[in-house]
Amino acid sequence: LDAFLTKEYSIEAAALFNPSVVPHPDQSELNPGEKRFVMSLRATGEGHISSIVFHTGTVDRQGNIKLDPSSGYHNLLYKKEDARYEKNFILKYTGFVPGFKTSILDILPDSFTERQAKNILTSSPGIDQTMVYSARILEEFMDMNYELDSTQPVPINEQVIFPTAAGESMGMEDVRFVKFEDASEVCYYGTYTAYNGKQIRTQLIETKNFEQYKVRTLNGPAVSDKGMALFPEKINGKYAMISRQGGENINIMFSDDLCFWEKFQVLMEPRFTWEFVQLGNCGSPLRTEKGWLLLTHGVGAMRKYVISAILLDLLDPTQIIGRLDKPLIEADESEREGYVPNVVYTCGFMQHGDLLIIPYAVSDSATGFVTILLNDLLGEFKL
Repeated sequence: LDAFLTKEYSIEAAALFNPSVVPHPDQSELNPGEKRFVMSLRATGEGHISSIVFHTGTVDRQGNIKLDPSSGYHNLLYKKEDARYEKNFILKYTGFVPGFKTSILDILPDSFTERQAKNILTSSPGIDQTMVYSARILEEFMDMNYELDSTQPVPINEQVIFPTAAGESMGMEDVRFVKFEDASEVCYYGTYTAYNGKQIRTQLIETKNFEQYKVRTLNGPAVSDKGMALFPEKINGKYAMISRQGGENINIMFSDDLCFWEKFQVLMEPRFTWEFVQLGNCGSPLRTEKGWLLLTHGVGAMRKYVISAILLDLLDPTQIIGRLDKPLIEADESEREGYVPNVVYTCGFMQHGDLLIIPYAVSDSATGFVTILLNDLLGEFKL
C-alpha cells in the first residue's frame, strides 16, 4: 500500500536472480588471500520488468564469501543528456540497415547531442516523407546507444540500471559481465538482452570503474537471439563471442569490431538427455592452463535447467577438447520451488586462486554460491 500511495516501484518484488561476478576494480586494503568482487543480478519487479543491480563482497583463500552490508537504498543511474554522438559512429552501424538513407546525416554536424539531433530533424525542410523512416531509425539508434551516470557518487551496491530506452522498456535481462584485457587496457563489458515487450536485441554495457557506463547496440547479421558472452581477451587478434543463434545450439563467432558481428558457427550441439531441449552459455569463458573453461546450461525434460561445462582449445576455441558427461550443478530438493521452478542458472563465474567461485540463481527466486577446486573440475572432462 505504501508503495502504491507514493508511486514507488519495487525493483525486486518478483525475483532477484541470474548473477554474474567479476573482480572488483579496487583490490586495495584487503587481508592476504582475499579478493573483492562485483556481482551483478537481474532484479525483476511488478509487470516482470527487469533491471540490473549490484552487490559487492569479498572471498578469502578458503572460498568463504562475505557480502558487503546493504544500505537498503537504491539509486537510478540516469541517461546523460549532454552525451555526444559522432556522425561517423552512427554511419558505421546504421549504414547496413535496409532502407536507411545515409544522406539524412548530411544535415547534422559532425558531433551532436540527442536533443540537438531531434531539433534539427524536426525543423529541417530537407526531411520529407521519403526520409521519415530513416529519421525514425536514427532516433531509435540514439535512444539505444547512450551513456549513464549518477548526479552524485553512488556506491556500487546502491546502483540500479533501469530500462532507459524504448527498446528495453520491458526489461534488461541476464547481463553477463566480463573483465576484458587488451594489452595494458582493462575494461568491464556486459552483454544483456533488451526487451520492449515484442522484440529482443543484444546490448553491450561498457565501464571501467562501475561509476560511468556506456551502452551500445550490437549490430550485424549474426546478432540474433540472446545469451551472448564475450571472451575476456582477443583470440588471434579478434574479439570472440559465445552465442546461441536459433536457441538450441551453442555457437561461436569472431569479429574485428566489438559492436559488429557478421558470421557465426556451431560450437556444440545437444548430446545428453538433460540438454536435449536447449543449450546455452553460463557466462564468459575462463582461461586455464588446459583450455578455455566454459560453463554451459542445459534444458531437459519438464524444462529442468542444469549447469555443466566444456573445455575449449586455447588457440582455437572452435574446438571442444573436453566435455562433462553429467551436470555440474542441478537443483536439489530444497531448490526446486520458486518463481520459475526447477532451475539453476548463472551468467558468470570467477577464479580465485585454485578455486572457482560460481554464484547461481535458485529457481529464479534467490542466489547461492558454489565453490569448486578448479583442478578437480578440469580432471573430470572427457573427450
